[in-house]
Amino acid sequence: MKRAVSISLGSKIRDKKVVTTLLGEEVSIERIGTDGDEQKAYELFCELDGKVDAFGVGGIDLYVHAIKRDYPLYAGLKLVKDVKITPVVDGGGLKATLETRVMQDVEKQLGDIQPKTALLVAGLTRGGMSNSFINAGYKVTFADLMFGLDIPIPINSVPTANIAAAVLLPIVGRLPIEMLYPTGEKQLEVVPKYEKYYQANKVIAGDWLYIMQHAPDDLSGKIIVTNTTTAADVDFLTKRGVDYLVTTTPVLDGRSFGTNMFEAALVAAAGKKRPLTSAELNQIINDLKLTAQIQDLR
Repeated sequence: MKRAVSISLGSKIRDKKVVTTLLGEEVSIERIGTDGDEQKAYELFCELDGKVDAFGVGGIDLYVHAIKRDYPLYAGLKLVKDVKITPVVDGGGLKATLETRVMQDVEKQLGDIQPKTALLVAGLTRGGMSNSFINAGYKVTFADLMFGLDIPIPINSVPTANIAAAVLLPIVGRLPIEMLYPTGEKQLEVVPKYEKYYQANKVIAGDWLYIMQHAPDDLSGKIIVTNTTTAADVDFLTKRGVDYLVTTTPVLDGRSFGTNMFEAALVAAAGKKRPLTSAELNQIINDLKLTAQIQDLR
């Protein structure tokens, strides 16, 4: 059996382990949270190096995958600097392949969505998903400054988003993890904020923890596009009146794993002992007929 492990800076409460079959191989998929403990995450990567078939990095990326290019996140790279044998991925490969198709998949299944407005809580840093919305004709509000840096400034155009990414992301890449992303128990906190932006858009998309951390009590009629959702997260959205939950990764045993975890699972199953190229990932996506998973919560 192949083994893929995601070591995450997130809460242990969200840990999950399942066994599934991918590419004809039985694969154990396991998420291990460290409650924000960077040293513990580093030690686990070192301890399991060479003992598992692929690593996913959770709770932080190795690179910010922007619309035009990738920018290094040095805090994430520090966690895996001494991994020598096991291939390591942060989900960027799937973000650049699977997520570029998400809204096209959604509209094939649900039909034309109106109004075509979307709040991307992490759009500058999730280029594949952003391009999917842009190519599908959505009016997009990029909210990275708001949700990532607590700067209450939305970005409303692609040219401005590209300029902001070029200026800010080299700086962001050198910030400590706790300034960029909720880790440990902070992942469980919900403090409603920016409600007018939630309400002004039909679709709310991006990283689940960003979406959840400021979600208002009323999300009636909304479509949420994300991943890494648990059964408790589905209940959270159902109580707030969400119409549809769209996950970009498959739901396995009631859980949609993060792109880092699912990409690690594909790397393990492929058995090439290295990260997969975009061409290889696209071929696998086609072979497995992977499409957006839609849960009707009405």
